[in-house]
Amino acid sequence: MKFSLVATIVLLALAQGSFAQNAADLERLGQYFEEMKTKLIQDVSELIRNQDLTNQAQAFVEDKQTQLQPLVAQIQEQMKTVAARVEEQIAPMTANMQAQLQPQIDSFQKQMEAIFKKLTDQTMAIAN
Repeated sequence: MKFSLVATIVLLALAQGSFAQNAADLERLGQYFEEMKTKLIQDVSELIRNQDLTNQAQAFVEDKQTQLQPLVAQIQEQMKTVAARVEEQIAPMTANMQAQLQPQIDSFQKQMEAIFKKLTDQTMAIAN
């Protein structure tokens, strides 16, 4: 009888220890879920802040683009005016340069034609 009483006490002690272990595991599991909830809330909050930051940045860029568009158009018009003036100044210089070089180009062309004719004549003489 003493043996069965001791066995029962040991069995109860083991069961109590097992429940205590389960309680500790449940406590750790609860703590893990609590940490996961906190991390998830932080991640979602950061995502919302980042999305808000992205929207603010896009609004800023669009606003600045709208503000700069008239300035860009004005600069483009000024560049067209400057390009027209430069072209007006360069056109006479280009015509003058071409007038000066044209006789030299014509002379070079005549010399090349003469060399080509001479080579052709020599080739014909060799061929006959």
